[in-house]
Amino acid sequence: MDVEGKVLKSRFKRVCVFCGSSTGKRKCYRDAAVELAQELVARRLDLVYGGGSIGLMGLVSQAVHHAGGNVLGIIPRTLMSKEITGETVGEVRPVADMHQRKAEMARNSDCFIALPGGYGTLEELLEVITWAQLGIHDKPVGLLNVDGYYNYLLTFIDKAVDDGFIKPSQRNIIVSAPNAKELVQKLEEYVPVHVGAIAKASWEVEQQQQQAPQQVGFNASTLQTEIAL
Repeated sequence: MDVEGKVLKSRFKRVCVFCGSSTGKRKCYRDAAVELAQELVARRLDLVYGGGSIGLMGLVSQAVHHAGGNVLGIIPRTLMSKEITGETVGEVRPVADMHQRKAEMARNSDCFIALPGGYGTLEELLEVITWAQLGIHDKPVGLLNVDGYYNYLLTFIDKAVDDGFIKPSQRNIIVSAPNAKELVQKLEEYVPVHVGAIAKASWEVEQQQQQAPQQVGFNASTLQTEIAL
């Protein structure tokens, strides 16, 4: 709900949040994670995230859960001992590996938001941006640019546009804002651009996991044009 107690309507149902397994050194990052959680709950949006209970992952998931929101955490079994400490919240869904984690997070979400994070957060963020560029999905992708954290990344992307490596129309795949309320509103208003994209395709996690439990969950054969996300 907003400050007047009204429920904010949303075009989304579930939001995937990429964020660090560290809280970072500055309080503003921790505050941003909690504020994002509050915005999701205000709009009655479920949280999908990487399943850990530490760092910004733990903060955003616990804040959503304690405010009455639904939480789905997706985590590779090999990382459970490293990224989960103490009590977990919501549903924790173990998967085989990192590829399946990302595919499941994407499949279960209507849009993506990146909080500050490190290599893992950047890798997840850039992959869903690339999928949007290729037309694999048309879900909005947002950067929560807390106190300018992502300024240099945005400058790099602008440089890539200027030097001809990214089409100007595809620069608009990334939506950014300095706070959660502004960012979520921009994502609500986002209109995808399909200039230069391939025919819409989508990824699906391998449906026959019981028959082949060791198989990687995302591969070329799982891109199916008939499956709408």
